[in-house]
Amino acid sequence: MFEKILIANRGEIACRVIRTARRLGILTVAVYSDADADALHVAMADEAVHIGAAPSRESYLLGERVIAAAKQTGAQAIHPGYGFLSENADFCRACADNDIVFIGPPTGAIEAMGSKSAAKRIMEDAGVPLVPGYHGEDQSPELLRQAADDMGYPVLLKATAGGGGKGMRQVWSAKEFDEALAAAKREASSSFGDDRMLVEKYLTKPRHVEIQVFCDTHGNAVYLAERDCSVQRRHQKVIEEAPAPGMTEDLRRQMGEAAVQAARAIDYAGAGTVEFLLDEDGSFYFMEMNTRLQVEHPVTEMITGQDLVEWQLVVAAGGELPLAQDEVSIDGHAFEARIYAEDPDNDFLPATGTLTFLQPPAESENVRVDTGVLQGDEVSVFYDPMIAKLIVWDESRERALRRLARALRDYRIRGVTTNVDFLYNLATTSAFRKAELDTGFIEKHRAEIFHESEQDLNHSVALAGLYLVLARQQAAQASRAASVDPHSPWNFSNAWRLNEAHVHPFSLQILGREVEVSVEQTGRGDAVRYRIHCGEHCVTARGELEGSELTADIDGHRIRVPVAEHDGVYTLYTADSAVQFSETAVDLGEADAGPGEGALSAPMNGTIVELLVSAGASVSKGDTLLVMEAMKMEHSIRAPADGAVEEFYYAPGDLVEGGAELLSFAVAES
Repeated sequence: MFEKILIANRGEIACRVIRTARRLGILTVAVYSDADADALHVAMADEAVHIGAAPSRESYLLGERVIAAAKQTGAQAIHPGYGFLSENADFCRACADNDIVFIGPPTGAIEAMGSKSAAKRIMEDAGVPLVPGYHGEDQSPELLRQAADDMGYPVLLKATAGGGGKGMRQVWSAKEFDEALAAAKREASSSFGDDRMLVEKYLTKPRHVEIQVFCDTHGNAVYLAERDCSVQRRHQKVIEEAPAPGMTEDLRRQMGEAAVQAARAIDYAGAGTVEFLLDEDGSFYFMEMNTRLQVEHPVTEMITGQDLVEWQLVVAAGGELPLAQDEVSIDGHAFEARIYAEDPDNDFLPATGTLTFLQPPAESENVRVDTGVLQGDEVSVFYDPMIAKLIVWDESRERALRRLARALRDYRIRGVTTNVDFLYNLATTSAFRKAELDTGFIEKHRAEIFHESEQDLNHSVALAGLYLVLARQQAAQASRAASVDPHSPWNFSNAWRLNEAHVHPFSLQILGREVEVSVEQTGRGDAVRYRIHCGEHCVTARGELEGSELTADIDGHRIRVPVAEHDGVYTLYTADSAVQFSETAVDLGEADAGPGEGALSAPMNGTIVELLVSAGASVSKGDTLLVMEAMKMEHSIRAPADGAVEEFYYAPGDLVEGGAELLSFAVAES
């Protein structure tokens, strides 16, 4: 086994590798950029070496600096994690040239799977089933468009060197093809330095099921069950689970053997993931093979009881796989939810900021949190906005899902917008409970996940109004108890008015809307009731507030609702929703006017990639005006109406701050 290894990555995967290495008595070396000088993985490692500026292309992607750090510290091997250099064949080759072990597959395997089109040809020769598509070398836009036309829409454009949803676009009609192709090629070039594309038939209701494979250098190969990764946004996974719901032993064996066959076809060694599309009829098709450890590997660890990072280290050191295929067993069910700094209400736009408050759920044998950040850390524009991975396990899917919901409810993050409440809402939908999964799950169930119905709004408003009234009364009781004059009318909060009804008015921001709520209090003592009005909707309620738990009776329906509060933002957690709300400050007319509707400003810090029209050009509503990149993703700025671009304020390559006006736009006269 190695005495010292270097981790050529950052964040939670670097911390994860360091923990396993420490348990095995292996010394660790971290590398870090200017942005990560105080990062958790740097603090955890035995040594750390600075390798460059914050942008990854000036630090983590510079293989020569990583290798120099390994040689400087005497590290015998380099663990690449995932992303960055993990699937870079040139880096793998450079490690070998410098007598450093690359903890991953051999160079040939990375090269074979590095091009999606070449990988398809290899898999076809190996007898692995493929989705119909064009995987050829001719990359002329006309030929790619013709291939799409011939196979019929919808189609999927995919970067041949891609991964993580980068350089990928769904195309639903011929008129969308050219713009989608241009955007996919730009993103692929930016992310991988390679803009070659393949075109595949897009299956409308597939599941995304992947098989974890492991091979050693002694001819042994196994599969460690499967993961269902169907729930995705922008082709990136949101919640993963293992084993896949409804998977039969026969289908698991068929897919597992096909995955091992794929690995053997490229003389694989180490951890790999073979990704398949599973259709409704049980047929499955090879998508790609990721020649690295996957982000979602913890769910496989939870159901198999194996440490896959330890397996990587054993195989890289020349050892044999710890288990044979007939010794691999699975137990229970596991979920992983990816906690991101992003805004689900704004098309999952990545968010930046400082983690002013960070309190994950308590860890146990059933709950695990893999993270690379601490309270006070900054989520910057330079790297992927993942904050943590929340992993849960239990004896059955139903029990594990309940445990996931509880853990999400207990996750507290402030300072940046996150997807925690979105994940809670998704995990508690009836369709997800029933495992009615496919890759279009989020769009298909959007109304339920985002609680967009009027009924959802009315119910949430009633709970919010009741909570605020009871919280006021609770605060008033505490004030009376501490007051020298507890009977002073200033210490009461029952909305008393002479000859008037006792009414508490509230202006709330809730479920993306601003609503006016009035809570009328009637009765006294145990007979107190509240009539809660929102527009024409009215309910009768009563309730109790004990600490942070609201017990509410709304028109005879009694429920218990945990409530979290931080900096004036409240979250109600019912059995099927997490709803944030806040009281709207009274507008005294003193605030500066903000940008008007359709203001063309940067959604976040980023870089201008391309201007797609010229200054002075006339455009139609919805036309793309410019493209900017932030946190490894492209964002298109579109015309808010028919009109003309008067002036661009930035040029390609310029850095811009979130909220900055990007251009001057004149709306056409009607």
